[in-house]
Amino acid sequence: MRIKNGLMLLLTAFIWGTAFVAQSVGMDYLEPFTFNGVRSLIGGAALLPCIWILQKLNGRSKDTGTKKDLLTGGLACGVLLFAASSLQQIGIKYTTAGKAGFITAFYIVIVPVMGVFLHKKIGWKIWLAVVLAVAGLYFLCITESFSVGKGDILVFLCALVFAVHILVIDHFAPKVDGVKMSCIQFFVCGILSVPFMFALETPKITSVMTAWMPILYAGVLSCGVAYTLQILGQKNVNPAVASLLLSLESCFSVLAGWIVLGERLSIREMSGCILMFVAIILAQVPEKKKR
Repeated sequence: MRIKNGLMLLLTAFIWGTAFVAQSVGMDYLEPFTFNGVRSLIGGAALLPCIWILQKLNGRSKDTGTKKDLLTGGLACGVLLFAASSLQQIGIKYTTAGKAGFITAFYIVIVPVMGVFLHKKIGWKIWLAVVLAVAGLYFLCITESFSVGKGDILVFLCALVFAVHILVIDHFAPKVDGVKMSCIQFFVCGILSVPFMFALETPKITSVMTAWMPILYAGVLSCGVAYTLQILGQKNVNPAVASLLLSLESCFSVLAGWIVLGERLSIREMSGCILMFVAIILAQVPEKKKR
């Protein structure tokens, strides 16, 4: 059972990692808010049958929270998802899919650090992970002339927003049905993208149809399928192990960018990736409890 669930989480990381390529390719045809708006609405629609199937399999939902909790959580997560995905999508225009994947994964280190402000104890491993991650970001983002790319800054800001997004999910997830809340957040994200799409961009049906493959991949697979796989896969797996498997998303993003888009990383950038990956793993290793 654990092997089966582990494979589900590995597939989730693969889909999320390769979705950076879909997002990068989608930018050749669509502008950021148009891509995110269409993608999110498709993602929300893709989760509707998932909710129905899960209810049939598990019977009636035993949520402890109210509809108010579900709507509040969905709205809050949707607003944050809109902000994070917009920053990420715009940032991908100015950086590579592989670098974007690694910088976005930095949220795994940011989350426990933010826990300090919530009066949670932070162990030495986390602080070491932060130092390694900062060093990794330096090699990955800052060139030898000490300049930082515009895209790298936008994707890093996206990682900060995603960290807050995870903390909000952590607050509401125990109270409500996670898949339903995710469905609401995707629809909220999509609806928020619409006014920006028409005000700042020129969306065309022909462009959407041309980019149907990356949109469907990012919408159906990345949002709908991957999220459902994560929910099912985490049921019988240790949370630390689950986080480790999901953090492989950053490695898959680099590999996909190399194989599909022909992106290349310099030795300096590759060193940054390695440092960040070590930091991500270290941040997920649980502390040994004292007797």
